Amino acid sequence: MVSWNSVPLEITYQVLGWISFVAWSVSFYPQVILNFRRKSVVGLNFDFVLLNLTKHSSYMIYNVVLFFSSTVQQQYFQKYGRDQMIPVAANDVAFSMHAVLLTIITLFQIAIYERGVQKVSKISMAIVSVVWLAAAVCFFVALPNHSWLWLINFFNAIQVIMTLIKYIPQAIMNFRRKSTDGFSIGNILLDFLGGCTNYSQMIVQSIDQNSWVNFYGNIGKTLLSLVSVVFDLLFICQHYVLYPAKKAKADDPESQEQTVGMP
Repeated sequence: MVSWNSVPLEITYQVLGWISFVAWSVSFYPQVILNFRRKSVVGLNFDFVLLNLTKHSSYMIYNVVLFFSSTVQQQYFQKYGRDQMIPVAANDVAFSMHAVLLTIITLFQIAIYERGVQKVSKISMAIVSVVWLAAAVCFFVALPNHSWLWLINFFNAIQVIMTLIKYIPQAIMNFRRKSTDGFSIGNILLDFLGGCTNYSQMIVQSIDQNSWVNFYGNIGKTLLSLVSVVFDLLFICQHYVLYPAKKAKADDPESQEQTVGMP
């Protein structure tokens, strides 16, 4: 396996990776803590949580398999060259496993706490069902020729699609309400930090290896960071520029009861 050419760049890579891990991981907790304190999940979008679980589960499968499986790593080297580094770091594995755990905890809170008349939409249930059915079909397609790299790339594609879909309802809701009141901007700021440092980590690796293969070799991680940053910037603009908090509170005091938050 190829090694690092620069020790300072290797250290920078590791530091950026763990900053990203901490920022993204911590951003899960405000919603979980708020649900526990209120003993209620009213205002939390159940579709968002369900899509999030599918997204993080897919990302975990990709990261864990590519990081630990020597067979899949060999397939990666055969496709992109043995002079390339595996585009998954330990912090990617740690984050995705942690994300699945926290999302499951949130789903458990939805099951036991007051939820009013809220429920998961049929559209979201259909999307998740189709996604996992497609994944099952792809598994049996990959099985005869042991095309495991192709299979985990499918899971990587799933997490990118889910990342794009899950943010849209919140952006639309903010626009319709002309308010971000009840929306945790702290989660968004942490998510933005995680996305930027994650993307910077990939740039550092490319500079050290004098190659940009890791960007299209792990297109899921690349798009994950870009999509997250784009939507985070939109939410930041909505919160601080379009619908300032003070004005939102004056116009819509009941919106304080609505809560959202999770990367």
